[in-house]
Amino acid sequence: MTETRAPARTGAEPRRGRRPRLPYLLLIPAVAVLLLGMGYPVYWQVITSLQQYGLAQQFGQPPEFVGLTNYSAILTDGYFWTVALRSVVFCLVNAFVTVAIGVGVALLMRAVPTVVRIILQVGLLVAWAMPLVAAVTVWKWLFDWRTGVVNWLLTQLGASGFDGHNWLAQPLSFFLVATVIIVWMSVPFVALSVYAALTQVPDEVLEAATIDGAGPTKIFRWIIVPMIRPVLSIVLLLQIIWDLRVFAQIRLLQDSGAPVRETNLLGNYIYELGIGRQDFASAAAVSILVLALTIAVSWPYVRSLLAEDRS
Repeated sequence: MTETRAPARTGAEPRRGRRPRLPYLLLIPAVAVLLLGMGYPVYWQVITSLQQYGLAQQFGQPPEFVGLTNYSAILTDGYFWTVALRSVVFCLVNAFVTVAIGVGVALLMRAVPTVVRIILQVGLLVAWAMPLVAAVTVWKWLFDWRTGVVNWLLTQLGASGFDGHNWLAQPLSFFLVATVIIVWMSVPFVALSVYAALTQVPDEVLEAATIDGAGPTKIFRWIIVPMIRPVLSIVLLLQIIWDLRVFAQIRLLQDSGAPVRETNLLGNYIYELGIGRQDFASAAAVSILVLALTIAVSWPYVRSLLAEDRS
Protein backbone atom coordinates (compact mmCIF):
# COMPACT_ATOMS: atom_id res chain seq x y z
CA MET A 1 0.00 0.00 0.00
CA THR A 2 1.43 3.27 -1.06
CA GLU A 3 1.26 6.24 1.25
CA THR A 4 0.11 9.49 -0.26
CA ARG A 5 1.65 12.63 1.07
CA ALA A 6 0.29 16.14 0.84
CA PRO A 7 2.37 18.39 -1.37
CA ALA A 8 4.88 20.42 0.50
CA ARG A 9 4.00 24.07 1.10
CA THR A 10 6.11 26.32 -1.00
CA GLY A 11 7.38 29.67 0.12
CA ALA A 12 5.44 31.46 -2.64
CA GLU A 13 2.05 30.44 -1.20
CA PRO A 14 0.33 33.13 0.88
CA ARG A 15 -0.10 32.42 4.56
CA ARG A 16 -3.62 32.00 5.75
CA GLY A 17 -5.04 34.06 8.55
CA ARG A 18 -2.94 37.17 7.89
CA ARG A 19 -4.80 40.21 6.69
CA PRO A 20 -3.21 43.31 5.22
CA ARG A 21 -2.91 46.16 7.69
CA LEU A 22 -2.85 49.01 5.20
CA PRO A 23 -6.67 49.27 4.75
CA TYR A 24 -7.12 49.55 8.52
CA LEU A 25 -4.41 52.17 8.76
CA LEU A 26 -6.09 54.19 6.01
CA LEU A 27 -9.36 54.07 7.94
CA ILE A 28 -7.86 55.58 11.08
CA PRO A 29 -8.16 59.27 9.99
CA ALA A 30 -11.80 58.85 8.96
CA VAL A 31 -12.68 57.03 12.19
CA ALA A 32 -10.88 59.70 14.22
CA VAL A 33 -12.84 62.48 12.53
CA LEU A 34 -16.12 60.65 13.17
CA LEU A 35 -15.31 60.09 16.82
CA LEU A 36 -14.29 63.70 17.26
CA GLY A 37 -17.25 65.15 15.37
CA MET A 38 -19.93 62.81 16.71
CA GLY A 39 -18.53 61.28 19.87
CA TYR A 40 -18.37 64.43 21.96
CA PRO A 41 -21.89 65.71 21.06
CA VAL A 42 -23.40 62.31 21.86
CA TYR A 43 -21.43 62.16 25.10
CA TRP A 44 -22.64 65.66 26.06
CA GLN A 45 -26.24 64.69 25.25
CA VAL A 46 -26.05 61.57 27.41
CA ILE A 47 -24.55 63.45 30.37
CA THR A 48 -27.07 66.30 30.06
CA SER A 49 -30.01 63.88 29.84
CA LEU A 50 -29.03 62.52 33.27
CA GLN A 51 -29.04 65.97 34.89
CA GLN A 52 -31.40 68.74 35.73
CA TYR A 53 -30.28 71.27 33.16
CA GLY A 54 -32.45 74.31 32.52
CA LEU A 55 -32.23 78.07 32.22
CA ALA A 56 -30.51 78.45 35.60
CA GLN A 57 -27.67 76.20 34.48
CA GLN A 58 -27.19 78.43 31.42
CA PHE A 59 -26.30 81.26 33.82
CA GLY A 60 -23.75 79.31 35.80
CA GLN A 61 -25.70 77.29 38.38
CA PRO A 62 -24.19 73.79 38.56
CA PRO A 63 -26.46 71.02 37.18
CA GLU A 64 -27.93 68.43 39.51
CA PHE A 65 -27.62 64.73 38.72
CA VAL A 66 -31.11 63.15 38.56
CA GLY A 67 -30.37 59.80 36.93
CA LEU A 68 -33.12 58.43 34.70
CA THR A 69 -35.76 60.88 35.91
CA ASN A 70 -35.86 62.73 32.60
CA TYR A 71 -36.28 59.50 30.66
CA SER A 72 -39.02 58.35 33.00
CA ALA A 73 -40.90 61.62 32.57
CA ILE A 74 -40.60 61.49 28.80
CA LEU A 75 -41.58 57.82 28.45
CA THR A 76 -44.65 58.27 30.66
CA ASP A 77 -45.80 61.31 28.70
CA GLY A 78 -48.54 60.35 26.27
CA TYR A 79 -47.75 63.28 23.99
CA PHE A 80 -44.24 61.95 23.38
CA TRP A 81 -45.64 58.66 22.10
CA THR A 82 -48.10 60.53 19.90
CA VAL A 83 -45.28 62.54 18.35
CA ALA A 84 -43.08 59.44 17.99
CA LEU A 85 -45.80 57.46 16.21
CA ARG A 86 -46.61 60.45 13.99
CA SER A 87 -42.92 60.83 13.12
CA VAL A 88 -42.44 57.15 12.25
CA VAL A 89 -45.53 57.05 10.02
CA PHE A 90 -44.56 60.31 8.34
CA CYS A 91 -41.00 59.06 7.86
CA LEU A 92 -41.96 55.71 6.30
CA VAL A 93 -44.59 57.22 3.99
CA ASN A 94 -42.19 59.87 2.72
CA ALA A 95 -39.29 57.43 2.32
CA PHE A 96 -41.23 54.87 0.28
CA VAL A 97 -43.00 57.50 -1.83
CA THR A 98 -39.67 59.20 -2.54
CA VAL A 99 -37.99 55.95 -3.59
CA ALA A 100 -40.95 54.93 -5.76
CA ILE A 101 -41.03 58.26 -7.61
CA GLY A 102 -37.24 58.33 -7.84
CA VAL A 103 -37.17 54.88 -9.45
CA GLY A 104 -39.85 55.99 -11.92
CA VAL A 105 -37.85 59.08 -12.88
CA ALA A 106 -34.69 56.99 -13.24
CA LEU A 107 -36.47 54.56 -15.58
CA LEU A 108 -37.78 57.54 -17.55
CA MET A 109 -34.26 58.94 -17.93
CA ARG A 110 -33.10 55.57 -19.24
CA ALA A 111 -35.89 55.43 -21.82
CA VAL A 112 -35.86 58.97 -23.24
CA PRO A 113 -33.39 60.36 -25.81
CA THR A 114 -30.14 61.96 -24.69
CA VAL A 115 -31.31 65.57 -25.00
CA VAL A 116 -34.41 64.97 -22.89
CA ARG A 117 -32.36 63.03 -20.34
CA ILE A 118 -29.89 65.89 -19.96
CA ILE A 119 -32.76 68.35 -19.45
CA LEU A 120 -34.23 66.08 -16.78
CA GLN A 121 -30.89 65.73 -15.02
CA VAL A 122 -30.30 69.48 -15.02
CA GLY A 123 -33.79 70.04 -13.61
CA LEU A 124 -33.18 67.48 -10.87
CA LEU A 125 -29.87 69.07 -9.95
CA VAL A 126 -31.45 72.53 -9.77
CA ALA A 127 -34.22 71.25 -7.50
CA TRP A 128 -31.70 69.41 -5.34
CA ALA A 129 -29.35 72.39 -5.08
CA MET A 130 -32.06 74.89 -4.15
CA PRO A 131 -31.62 76.17 -0.57
CA LEU A 132 -34.10 74.66 1.84
CA VAL A 133 -35.55 77.95 3.05
CA ALA A 134 -36.03 79.19 -0.49
CA ALA A 135 -37.72 75.96 -1.56
CA VAL A 136 -40.13 75.95 1.39
CA THR A 137 -40.92 79.64 0.80
CA VAL A 138 -41.84 78.96 -2.83
CA TRP A 139 -44.11 76.07 -1.85
CA LYS A 140 -45.73 78.21 0.84
CA TRP A 141 -46.57 80.76 -1.83
CA LEU A 142 -48.05 78.06 -4.02
CA PHE A 143 -50.28 76.76 -1.21
CA ASP A 144 -51.14 80.17 0.25
CA TRP A 145 -54.85 80.32 1.14
CA ARG A 146 -55.27 83.86 -0.18
CA THR A 147 -53.16 84.12 -3.34
CA GLY A 148 -51.88 80.58 -3.83
CA VAL A 149 -51.69 79.06 -7.31
CA VAL A 150 -52.88 75.66 -6.10
CA ASN A 151 -56.21 76.94 -4.79
CA TRP A 152 -56.73 79.04 -7.92
CA LEU A 153 -55.97 76.11 -10.23
CA LEU A 154 -58.24 73.70 -8.36
CA THR A 155 -61.04 76.28 -8.40
CA GLN A 156 -60.59 76.81 -12.14
CA LEU A 157 -60.83 73.05 -12.68
CA GLY A 158 -64.21 73.03 -10.97
CA ALA A 159 -63.24 71.67 -7.55
CA SER A 160 -65.41 73.10 -4.80
CA GLY A 161 -64.24 74.24 -1.38
CA PHE A 162 -60.76 75.38 -2.40
CA ASP A 163 -61.46 79.09 -2.74
CA GLY A 164 -59.60 80.46 0.28
CA HIS A 165 -58.79 76.96 1.58
CA ASN A 166 -56.06 77.03 4.25
CA TRP A 167 -53.90 73.97 3.67
CA LEU A 168 -51.86 74.49 6.82
CA ALA A 169 -54.76 74.89 9.25
CA GLN A 170 -55.55 71.16 9.51
CA PRO A 171 -52.96 68.50 10.44
CA LEU A 172 -53.85 66.14 7.56
CA SER A 173 -53.53 68.76 4.81
CA PHE A 174 -50.51 70.23 6.62
CA PHE A 175 -48.63 66.94 6.37
CA LEU A 176 -49.78 66.58 2.76
CA VAL A 177 -48.04 69.85 1.93
CA ALA A 178 -45.00 68.82 3.99
CA THR A 179 -44.83 65.50 2.12
CA VAL A 180 -44.96 67.28 -1.24
CA ILE A 181 -42.06 69.54 -0.22
CA ILE A 182 -39.89 66.79 1.28
CA VAL A 183 -40.47 64.34 -1.57
CA TRP A 184 -39.79 67.07 -4.14
CA MET A 185 -36.47 67.88 -2.47
CA SER A 186 -35.46 64.22 -2.04
CA VAL A 187 -36.41 62.68 -5.39
CA PRO A 188 -33.35 64.06 -7.27
CA PHE A 189 -30.90 62.16 -5.05
CA VAL A 190 -32.83 58.89 -5.43
CA ALA A 191 -33.41 59.33 -9.16
CA LEU A 192 -29.78 60.11 -9.97
CA SER A 193 -28.50 57.28 -7.74
CA VAL A 194 -30.86 54.70 -9.24
CA TYR A 195 -30.14 55.91 -12.77
CA ALA A 196 -26.43 55.38 -12.14
CA ALA A 197 -27.25 51.82 -11.06
CA LEU A 198 -29.43 51.28 -14.15
CA THR A 199 -26.53 52.16 -16.41
CA GLN A 200 -24.75 49.07 -15.03
CA VAL A 201 -27.55 46.71 -16.10
CA PRO A 202 -26.29 44.95 -19.29
CA ASP A 203 -28.38 45.62 -22.39
CA GLU A 204 -27.73 42.06 -23.55
CA VAL A 205 -29.60 40.67 -20.55
CA LEU A 206 -32.60 42.91 -21.21
CA GLU A 207 -32.61 42.03 -24.91
CA ALA A 208 -32.45 38.30 -24.12
CA ALA A 209 -35.41 38.64 -21.74
CA THR A 210 -37.37 40.53 -24.39
CA ILE A 211 -36.66 37.83 -26.98
CA ASP A 212 -37.83 35.19 -24.50
CA GLY A 213 -41.18 36.99 -24.30
CA ALA A 214 -40.83 38.83 -20.99
CA GLY A 215 -42.83 42.05 -20.75
CA PRO A 216 -41.70 45.32 -19.18
CA THR A 217 -43.24 44.45 -15.83
CA LYS A 218 -41.49 41.08 -15.58
CA ILE A 219 -38.20 42.54 -16.78
CA PHE A 220 -38.38 45.23 -14.11
CA ARG A 221 -39.41 42.83 -11.33
CA TRP A 222 -37.20 39.85 -12.05
CA ILE A 223 -34.15 41.37 -13.74
CA ILE A 224 -33.73 45.08 -13.04
CA VAL A 225 -34.77 45.12 -9.36
CA PRO A 226 -32.47 42.22 -8.30
CA MET A 227 -29.53 43.86 -10.07
CA ILE A 228 -30.01 47.28 -8.49
CA ARG A 229 -31.24 46.03 -5.09
CA PRO A 230 -28.08 47.15 -3.22
CA VAL A 231 -28.54 50.73 -4.43
CA LEU A 232 -32.27 50.64 -3.65
CA SER A 233 -31.53 49.40 -0.14
CA ILE A 234 -28.98 52.14 0.50
CA VAL A 235 -31.14 55.02 -0.78
CA LEU A 236 -34.15 53.71 1.15
CA LEU A 237 -32.09 53.46 4.32
CA LEU A 238 -30.77 56.99 3.87
CA GLN A 239 -34.25 58.35 3.20
CA ILE A 240 -35.62 56.73 6.36
CA ILE A 241 -32.82 58.25 8.43
CA TRP A 242 -33.21 61.69 6.84
CA ASP A 243 -37.02 61.76 6.98
CA LEU A 244 -37.06 60.69 10.62
CA ARG A 245 -34.95 63.76 11.45
CA VAL A 246 -37.01 66.29 9.48
CA PHE A 247 -37.16 69.62 11.27
CA ALA A 248 -36.69 72.75 9.18
CA GLN A 249 -39.49 72.10 6.67
CA ILE A 250 -42.02 71.46 9.45
CA ARG A 251 -40.83 74.45 11.46
CA LEU A 252 -41.08 76.84 8.52
CA LEU A 253 -44.58 75.62 7.71
CA GLN A 254 -45.63 75.94 11.35
CA ASP A 255 -44.57 79.60 11.29
CA SER A 256 -47.34 80.23 8.76
CA GLY A 257 -50.05 79.65 11.35
CA ALA A 258 -50.30 75.87 11.58
CA PRO A 259 -51.34 74.22 14.85
CA VAL A 260 -47.98 73.47 16.45
CA ARG A 261 -49.02 70.79 18.93
CA GLU A 262 -50.90 68.77 16.29
CA THR A 263 -48.08 69.00 13.73
CA ASN A 264 -44.96 68.50 15.84
CA LEU A 265 -42.51 65.81 14.82
CA LEU A 266 -39.67 64.58 17.01
CA GLY A 267 -37.22 67.21 15.81
CA ASN A 268 -39.71 69.98 16.45
CA TYR A 269 -40.60 68.50 19.83
CA ILE A 270 -36.92 68.60 20.83
CA TYR A 271 -36.73 72.22 19.68
CA GLU A 272 -39.82 73.08 21.70
CA LEU A 273 -38.40 71.48 24.84
CA GLY A 274 -34.93 72.98 24.54
CA ILE A 275 -35.50 76.42 23.03
CA GLY A 276 -39.14 77.01 23.90
CA ARG A 277 -39.24 75.68 27.48
CA GLN A 278 -35.50 75.95 28.27
CA ASP A 279 -35.61 72.33 29.44
CA PHE A 280 -32.36 71.20 27.89
CA ALA A 281 -32.15 68.00 29.92
CA SER A 282 -35.49 66.71 28.60
CA ALA A 283 -34.52 67.78 25.10
CA ALA A 284 -31.29 65.80 25.43
CA ALA A 285 -33.22 62.76 26.69
CA VAL A 286 -35.56 62.91 23.69
CA SER A 287 -32.53 63.26 21.40
CA ILE A 288 -31.04 60.05 22.77
CA LEU A 289 -34.39 58.30 22.34
CA VAL A 290 -34.57 59.53 18.74
CA LEU A 291 -31.08 58.12 18.15
CA ALA A 292 -32.23 54.77 19.52
CA LEU A 293 -35.40 54.93 17.41
CA THR A 294 -33.36 55.70 14.29
CA ILE A 295 -31.17 52.68 14.92
CA ALA A 296 -34.22 50.47 15.57
CA VAL A 297 -36.03 51.59 12.41
CA SER A 298 -32.99 51.34 10.14
CA TRP A 299 -31.46 48.18 11.62
CA PRO A 300 -33.41 45.69 9.42
CA TYR A 301 -32.06 47.39 6.31
CA VAL A 302 -28.53 47.56 7.73
CA ARG A 303 -28.72 43.86 8.54
CA SER A 304 -29.88 43.04 5.00
CA LEU A 305 -27.01 45.10 3.57
CA LEU A 306 -24.52 43.24 5.75
CA ALA A 307 -26.00 39.90 4.68
CA GLU A 308 -25.71 40.84 1.00
CA ASP A 309 -22.13 41.98 1.53
CA ARG A 310 -21.20 38.65 3.19
CA SER A 311 -22.86 36.65 0.43
